[in-house]
Formats: sequence, structure tokens, C-alpha cells
Amino acid sequence: MKNNNRARWLMVVASILAVGLILSGCGKKTTGPQSITPEVAVVTIQPKRVVITTELAGRTSANLVAEVRPQVGGIIQKRLFTEGSDVKAGQALFQIDSVLYQAAFDNAKAALSRSEANLPAIQLRAERLKELLAVKAASQQDYDDASAALKQVQADIQYGKASVETARINLKYTSITAPISGRIGRSNVTEGTLVTAQQPTVLATIQRLDPMYVDVPQSTAEVLRLRRGLKEGHLDQSGADQKKVQLIMEDSTAYPLAGTLQFRDVTVDPTTGSVILRIVFPNPQGILLPGMFVRAVVQEGVNKQAILIPQQAVSRDPKGNPLTLIVDDQNKVQLRMLTLDRAIGDQWLVSSGLARGEQVIMEGTQKVKPGAPVKAVPFEIDGVKNSSEHKGELPPPAKSN
Repeated sequence: MKNNNRARWLMVVASILAVGLILSGCGKKTTGPQSITPEVAVVTIQPKRVVITTELAGRTSANLVAEVRPQVGGIIQKRLFTEGSDVKAGQALFQIDSVLYQAAFDNAKAALSRSEANLPAIQLRAERLKELLAVKAASQQDYDDASAALKQVQADIQYGKASVETARINLKYTSITAPISGRIGRSNVTEGTLVTAQQPTVLATIQRLDPMYVDVPQSTAEVLRLRRGLKEGHLDQSGADQKKVQLIMEDSTAYPLAGTLQFRDVTVDPTTGSVILRIVFPNPQGILLPGMFVRAVVQEGVNKQAILIPQQAVSRDPKGNPLTLIVDDQNKVQLRMLTLDRAIGDQWLVSSGLARGEQVIMEGTQKVKPGAPVKAVPFEIDGVKNSSEHKGELPPPAKSN
């Protein structure tokens, strides 16, 4: 009896050990190394036509500026304009007391009339003595005296005419008029103020606001880079809209009218190392005012073979050099060092390091390393898969920073 119980117990123990070995074997099998190839999302590089722009900060200035100053001295009797209004060229702005200038004009006219009144008698006497001298009936001295008197009167008449003209001009200058059409600012003098000719104090300032200038500085380094790009053929400036410029206001809104690049200065400011670009903008509504801070989006040219990649696909090494990971023809990860030109919206413009048709890894870089095999799948941009059939084109870039 005892032998039967012992045999039964040994069979139970053996069964338990067998089940344990089976379960142990199954556990090792399920925890073994995975052989699944990691999956990464990629975009396929395809060069495209991109308008290269640069955004430059500057200030507005009036098209014409005229400082109103008196050309004769006197007391201001009246101010004849409304401050802040638009005035026309030739419009009276101030009136200076003209009593003394009117008297001077009348005196000059009287002196001229007196000289002109003496002319006929002296002229007849000179002609008569000339005839008598021919028949020896008058002396040479008498004729010479009459001839000199005639020239004196003629000179007095010319001097009198000049004096009348000077007096007339001075009398005219007592009415101070607008030299140009535009918007006049505040008056710096009031009625009763004594002013003098060519005084340093400005009576008022007139500015023409349509069109408006926008002057923006551009560093010489940018100018040299632009010239190098043109020389190497990376940029094309033959487009019809090459000189068109867009304007961004202080509140980040776009100005509705496009401007035209007028010229680039040739003199470098030694304090800033930059040159000035002058841009002309139409301003029919008077939105632009002198001295406003604005940003001008200037076209540098067109890059017909631009390579753009999203910024999220670019990382940097410990030294700060940009790099990215690609999938080669053998479906293996490769490291590429990049040369970046600039940011265009949320993308980088790549100068070198990538070529047409290469697949840049957008997602999954954390689980791969150079040389490892991967499975490339198209990266979805705004719900649309990016693949070679779609030519790997990214959304249209925004303006450059």
C-alpha cells in the first residue's frame, strides 16, 4: 500500500516538472529578439522653382519735403492755412506787413519815371549837336558832353528798372506761398511774430506723401552673397516682377499696394556696413506716413532648382553643423551633412548635401542609426501622402525671414 502511494506521488511530481519545462521553453521563445525592420516616413527630394525674397526693416520718408522760410523781414500779420491740411503750390500761407515794401516799390517806380522823362530832351540835344558838329557850327566838347549825358540817363533808366523789379519781388515776398503741393504740418510762428530773411527757424514744413519713399539698409555681406548667387547661376533676375516689393506694416498687416525698387545706393555706411535701398510706394489713401517703421519684402531672384526640406528633418551635431538622415537605394540609413542657405517659412533652403530623388527621413529617426536597414513609407503632409508619384513636392514656401 505504501509502495502504491509513493509511486503515485512520484508520477505527480514528474508531471509538474514536465509542465514547468514546457512553459519555460515557451517563455524563452516569446521573449527572443525581434526580426521586424523599423519603419520610417520619408519625403522624396524634387527641385522646384522658388522665388527667393529677403525681408528688410526700414522707415518711410516723404517724396518731397519743403521747409517754408521768409525771404524778407517783417511782422507776420496773418496765417492763411489750416494746420495739417493739404495745400497747393503757390497757395498763400503767411502775410507779412507790406507797407514799407509797397513804399519802396512806389519810390523805385517814381525814380524810373523821372529818368525816362529826362531822356527825350537829352537825346534831341545830342542829335542836334551831332548835326552842328558836322558843319563846324558846334564844338566837339559840347557834343561830347551831350553824348555823355545821354548815356548817363540811359544808365539811370536801366538802374531804375532793376530797382523797380527788386522792389516788386520784395513786395511779392511779403506773401509767403507754398513752394510745393502736399500736406502742411503745424505752424511754428503766430501772428505778430517778427521774422527775418533766410532765418534758421522754419515757419512750417510741407511734405508730399504720394508717392512715398521707403529706405531700407542691406548689409554688404548680403549684397556680396546675392552677387555670388547670380554669378554662379543659382538666381535669375530676368523676371518682369523682379523690382516689385511688398510692404509689411508695423501691426504685421500687408500694405495693399506693391512698390518698385528704385535704386541701390553705392556708398557703404561705415558705421553699419550697409547700403540703402530706396523703394517707391504709391500712397493715394495716405496710409503711409513719414517716419513709420515698416518691413519690405524684396525679391532677390528666382531659384529654378531649389531644394527645400522641412525644418523638422534637420538636426545638428555637437558643433552645430546641420545634418539629416536619408534612405539610400539599398533601404539603409545614411547620414548627410548639409549646407543651409536660409529659412523659407517652415522649410530650409539647402545649398548642398542633397540631390534629386533622395529620400529624407521625416519621422522615425529615434529608432534608427546610420547603416541600419529600414522600411521607407511616404510621409503625410496635410493628409496627403508624399511619394515619388507626387514628386515629393512640399507645400508652397512662405516668404523668407
